Amino acid sequence: MSDRETIGNTGADDDLSLPKATVTKLITEMLPPDINCAKDTRDLLIDCCVEFIHLIASEANDICEKDAKKTIAAEHVIDALKHLGFENYLADVEEVLKEHKKLQKDRDKKSSRLENSGMTEEELLRQQELLFAQSRLKYQAQQQN
Repeated sequence: MSDRETIGNTGADDDLSLPKATVTKLITEMLPPDINCAKDTRDLLIDCCVEFIHLIASEANDICEKDAKKTIAAEHVIDALKHLGFENYLADVEEVLKEHKKLQKDRDKKSSRLENSGMTEEELLRQQELLFAQSRLKYQAQQQN
């Protein structure tokens, strides 16, 4: 079963679905080992998830438009959850958002560290080749002992 294999209704949202293999893996991880999930049940869960995402995205879009913004931000999604009565999801959503922002910040630090090195790409490549050569020599020396 391919990750591209999808389930969806036959309306205008034909292309909106979730990968069957990914959903199957999530279901399997969440259920006890002695419980199986029928394909019809999996397909129903996929349809429910797609509908939930569509509902939240539509509400977030409405909030975004009211704020005269052109891009839906995380805050719009959080407000959408509140407006639709899904307050019980807020703690988890805000925790995931915090983790995401931290990962983005760390990723930005790594990329800026390279940019702030003051070295050209050629100099960095030469330095990398030198490090590889030194490592290779160390490895060969250890193999001879």
